[in-house]
Amino acid sequence: MGAADLLAGLALGLWLFAAFAYGAKVLRRPGVVIEELRVLPGRSGLAALTVGGMAAATLLAVYAPGLAKGLIVLSLIGHGVLAVLLAQLLLRLPPESRQVNPTLHLSFVAFIVAGPAAIAVGWHGLAAVLLWLTLPIAVVIWAASAVQFARAVPPPPLRPLLAIHVAPAALLASVAGLLGFVALSNVLLVAGLALALVLAASARWLLAAGVTPMWGALTFPLAVLAAALIRGGGVWQWIGIAVTAVALAVIPAVLWWVLKRWPGGKLAAVTNATEA
Repeated sequence: MGAADLLAGLALGLWLFAAFAYGAKVLRRPGVVIEELRVLPGRSGLAALTVGGMAAATLLAVYAPGLAKGLIVLSLIGHGVLAVLLAQLLLRLPPESRQVNPTLHLSFVAFIVAGPAAIAVGWHGLAAVLLWLTLPIAVVIWAASAVQFARAVPPPPLRPLLAIHVAPAALLASVAGLLGFVALSNVLLVAGLALALVLAASARWLLAAGVTPMWGALTFPLAVLAAALIRGGGVWQWIGIAVTAVALAVIPAVLWWVLKRWPGGKLAAVTNATEA
């Protein structure tokens, strides 16, 4: 067993533990799902649960393709249910309360996370459907977010969420490249890398609120951008290695900070998570 297998096993185990813990919470009080969809941290956490399942399926595809297929289907269905519930919730809000924010990518574009897993198990058609369905949604969210940013700068606590905008570009680039749409993949890689560089140059402004759970928004975009660049090959691959080095420093530090505060309800207190 190599280091990669060990890390894959640890990642799968961590996701299973988190999924089991939240499943127990829902069984105790099913209404907690709707309550968490009403607040930004809860909404992001729910999306991360199903998105994590899609990412776990990518790791699992190498070892157990059958289980990976089941996890892909289950995660997509779960994510679809959450997206519908969130859409219904947003439509019931007054227009002034329907502000566009980066977490909308997590709810409505993150289906694309299942793309690499689908390709790994031979479901190329599903990956193509996910690509062409989520690409226009991502473009709409990017455009609406740019207009909103021009009108009002987000407050310091919410600024780390801007990093989420990088993730759709990277994920869409990965799937486009794996499906053979090289030109589209390159355009998306340029867009994702450019945005990441702008955010990195603005790090002091981006992280002005200090260390908070919102720093978790930095981790997934870094990881998927590194993976997309490495998959791009050529010059992209070397840039991807550099991004991977940054990710290896940032992601474990943020993960450790979060895990230290999970037991005893400390994390729930700072994220306004709903209790079961």
